[in-house]
Amino acid sequence: MRLYICIAVCCITLFAKAQNYKTVHKQAIVVDTHNDILSTSVEKKLKIDGNLLGRTHSDIERFKKGGIDVQVFSIFCDETFGKGTAFRFANREIDSLYTIAARNPGRVMMVSTPAELEQAVEQEKLACMIGVEGGHMIEDRLDYLDSLFKRGARYLTLTWNNSTDWATSAKDESAAQKAGKPLPHAGLNDFGKTVVKKMNDLGMMVDLSHVGVQTFWDAIQTTSKPVILSHSSVYKLCPVPRNVTDEQIKAVAKNGGVIQVNFYSGFLDSNYLNRRKALFASHRAEMDSLKNLNKGEYEIGDWLAQKYRKDMEKIRPPFSSIIDHIDYIVKLVGVDYVGIGADMDGVESLPKDINGIQDFPKITKALLAKGYSVDDVNKIMGGNFIRVFKANSK
Repeated sequence: MRLYICIAVCCITLFAKAQNYKTVHKQAIVVDTHNDILSTSVEKKLKIDGNLLGRTHSDIERFKKGGIDVQVFSIFCDETFGKGTAFRFANREIDSLYTIAARNPGRVMMVSTPAELEQAVEQEKLACMIGVEGGHMIEDRLDYLDSLFKRGARYLTLTWNNSTDWATSAKDESAAQKAGKPLPHAGLNDFGKTVVKKMNDLGMMVDLSHVGVQTFWDAIQTTSKPVILSHSSVYKLCPVPRNVTDEQIKAVAKNGGVIQVNFYSGFLDSNYLNRRKALFASHRAEMDSLKNLNKGEYEIGDWLAQKYRKDMEKIRPPFSSIIDHIDYIVKLVGVDYVGIGADMDGVESLPKDINGIQDFPKITKALLAKGYSVDDVNKIMGGNFIRVFKANSK
């Protein structure tokens, strides 16, 4: 009899805990600050208000299943777009998001202010925000920055992998350092500092993901508002140029900003990229053929990842790697300076058990299991970003 009672108590306790994390997740305002589904849908001619399970990480129905309240959609084009094309393409992607919202008025709502965000949450609609990933899309023009803000863009990532004339990227700065060849200029020049100050005046968040170390420090010293890193992880745990060092994490905390942890396997697990390199090297002939067709590095990677899904599955890092990066930042500077910027539909690999936006409740479950309080979870899952959004909107 005692055995049956013990089993019953254990089952009830486990059920209560399972219900608890679901309740906490549902009651939290869950924010993801970086999702590339717009670029994916434009390139592949997909409709994100349809069922894309198995084809993408995201669609509108799965945002709901994942308990996402606020999604910042990335407006992105790569370095092949420049003056005369980049700004126009950015607007094309923004047009697509407004069209999606117009088709789904009962499910989604365009948001550009904290008050609108709160309204969308109250109405149980997905709050759709816009973030522009790459300073090259303003084409060195402050009036283009103004235009993007008026269309709803609420952050600008100062660079993507490619540097601009006014800001250097992490990729270019690290490559120059490795080659021992200094860049013509590193960091922000005078125009770059003007861009940051203009963003502060507008109420557009300065996003320091992707930027070089010198650009990071120049921007931190220039901005008068809290910054974000919309999709970056911890350098100490995974030493790649896209991640942030302890000194940078401390600087963001001092600034009052927030670091949104990226879920890309290559930014979470230091061994993943070596495993990926070995896998792709075994298909060298296909890689060379795609290069001969002028396919870019990321396009080739995505193609190979899709073709060899079973092999890619074997090299995914554990789910716990996400929690490790969140926990590292919390232990270093506190719980007020970390959030989630998963980078879904912009990466070819996510950790195990995270297969799409629908799996976000697992993050809440893991944080609670690790001992985080409900208040802490609320901050990490969205509250910290909302605080920075409000600070920039004043």
